[in-house]
Amino acid sequence: MIETRRAVTGDATELVRLRAVMLGAMAGQPVEPGPWQQEALALLRTRLAEPDPVMAAYVVEVPGGAGLAACAVGAIDLRLGGPGNPSGRTGYVYNVVTDEAYRRRGFSRACMEALLGWFAERGVSTVDLRATADGEPLYRALGFAPVSHTALRLAVGQR
Repeated sequence: MIETRRAVTGDATELVRLRAVMLGAMAGQPVEPGPWQQEALALLRTRLAEPDPVMAAYVVEVPGGAGLAACAVGAIDLRLGGPGNPSGRTGYVYNVVTDEAYRRRGFSRACMEALLGWFAERGVSTVDLRATADGEPLYRALGFAPVSHTALRLAVGQR
């Protein structure tokens, strides 16, 4: 059985490192260091220390070593309720990644299952994510299904 644990503030640096791994894999090239890392680090340190958190990360440690091999990070957003989600509590999953040397061992699945349990404990009945082609089979196996809505984004200040 794969041992996961809830991330603590001391894991923030490793979580940011894993985020760079994920973003690089999505872009097909390494991600340049920059101010985004300090912003992410500050946010993680704040959110992971909250007594009643709206963000959680579950991790698998490097077997027999120091550092993290995998993680799944998510947050709870409160939206207006509707027929399919009366409470409006919606989970959003992001930053699911396993370091390349530890892939195909079930680490991301274990992290995702722990994170989904955390959402369920907090009354979240709807969880969203965006999948890469590599991650989609895992998410479908966990019960995620396509939605009919078109995802759009506006980069404020860049129009």
